[in-house]
Amino acid sequence: MDTLTLSNDTRAETVARRLAGHAVNALIGEARLSPKPGLVDARGSGSHDDMDLPMLEASAKSLQTAFLSMALAGWSRRPDTALRRRIGAIGREGEKTMMKTTGGINTHRGAIWALGLLVTAGAMHDGIATADDMTRTAARLACLDDTACPPAFSKGRYVTGRYKVPGAREEAQSGFPHITQLALPRLAESRQQGASEEEARIDALLAIMTSLSDTCVLSRGGPAALDAMHAGAKAVLAAGGMGTVEGKKAFDALEYAMLSARVSPGGAADLLAASLFLDSVAVR
Repeated sequence: MDTLTLSNDTRAETVARRLAGHAVNALIGEARLSPKPGLVDARGSGSHDDMDLPMLEASAKSLQTAFLSMALAGWSRRPDTALRRRIGAIGREGEKTMMKTTGGINTHRGAIWALGLLVTAGAMHDGIATADDMTRTAARLACLDDTACPPAFSKGRYVTGRYKVPGAREEAQSGFPHITQLALPRLAESRQQGASEEEARIDALLAIMTSLSDTCVLSRGGPAALDAMHAGAKAVLAAGGMGTVEGKKAFDALEYAMLSARVSPGGAADLLAASLFLDSVAVR
């Protein structure tokens, strides 16, 4: 092996480990963020009775190897069906590891999809890319069929078909608009307005919740619960966000409604984690 090849291999490993580490940290950061309406956080299990914060943290850490493998697979590659098949296979192995870690509880299946695509896309750009670069490249990958694994039944796929709404697949294929057009701009705006980092991140989550057709909410509560989530999140941001007294009051009303309906915006949480990942690694 010549010096140039060795140097490239070393850089690939370094970048891949950095991307994977940031992906895991984003999942842990999302899990610990508090307060979140209906979601597991540092206060408790929200609308869930089968998972808690230690489980989410263990689940996130179990995905380190999968994200690392995806990044190595994508290093300096162009999007093609062979790469799509490869990261699909890695993702399925990562899901098995996650399910073993959690005792069969689906904690991060949606996050494996979103973050897996973005980690791969980051490596395809050699670890140096803007958020728009990575989301566009991830979209190109998401639009390719994983010919090694025909579409299988999932609760999310069932819900999108039943209610005729876009789901996680369509979000990725569209370039993650809830991240690029809502979460990241709101994160930056709240920081500029003097909100704490925790408050700014909650505002970013709420921005996603204003319009996402969250299949987790639809599955548990139907269209009425989804409409209530959209309206409640909009009310918090319209009141000034979590950095204001009125915003916190509106948040309390939203949280009460979601806990009463036993619904949890898991899809929005996955996209927040992906947003935090991009915020930490993207070139500005």
